[in-house]
Amino acid sequence: MSVKKILFVALCLGTTGMVWAQQPADPKKDAKKAEKKERVNAMARMEEEGQLIFDKHSVFGIKLNTDGYGLSYERGKFLTPRKTRLLMFELNEKKHPKEDKDAGSFDIFGNVKQFIFGKANNFFQVKGAYGYQYLIGGKGNKNGVAVSALWAGGVTVGLLKPYYVDVQDITTQAYTRVKFEDVDDFSKYAYLGASGFTVGWGEVKVDPGLHAKAALRFDYGRFNELVSAIEAGVNLEYYTKGVLQMVHNDEKHLFFNAYVSILFGKRK
Repeated sequence: MSVKKILFVALCLGTTGMVWAQQPADPKKDAKKAEKKERVNAMARMEEEGQLIFDKHSVFGIKLNTDGYGLSYERGKFLTPRKTRLLMFELNEKKHPKEDKDAGSFDIFGNVKQFIFGKANNFFQVKGAYGYQYLIGGKGNKNGVAVSALWAGGVTVGLLKPYYVDVQDITTQAYTRVKFEDVDDFSKYAYLGASGFTVGWGEVKVDPGLHAKAALRFDYGRFNELVSAIEAGVNLEYYTKGVLQMVHNDEKHLFFNAYVSILFGKRK
């Protein structure tokens, strides 16, 4: 390429650059850029201060109730940095305060088969709830604890599974399987042990109801993307049909308990 052509190309490029540089700035574009930059900076400051700036979360939990135990799953939608809408699901088993395991006989492997004398039904609950979580105090730093208050309420389905026990008739020496709820004279049997978790599902009774809960949640996770928390609260349940857990005891409609949950999950 000749020197004249090189100089001509350079002159064209320089002229084009000067024209672009002299074009007036677009106020709308500049405003949008500034707004975006400010939003990014604000999110960065909130993240440093420990505030939750995510869109949603998924949380699993292991619950220990004063009258049983259970598992939970929760989906949360962040409406604001401090307010979250919750959709919850739980599976629990409720125990009666009079339940006490007695030792039965030894099985073929030498293990003692235990049973609960007088237990009428295993009582399970499947729950669905809708509620809100409110952030009271952020972490402040990665080693801090975020404190939230939450409430939720919804429907519950109680499942009453008959409790079977393997026994030996003292008079006939015959082995059989009985429900404590149907036994009139307990003295005529020698009790060998509980029949097992799988027995009785074909006779489950459904008992619908409502429930509500309130709790405090303490999130101690080092990183905001991960949920590591402990939740402590109280729960109230009402069932439309009477619940019989132990023989010779009154059926109950209303239950109240306290609980502690260990929660783990992820925010996005």
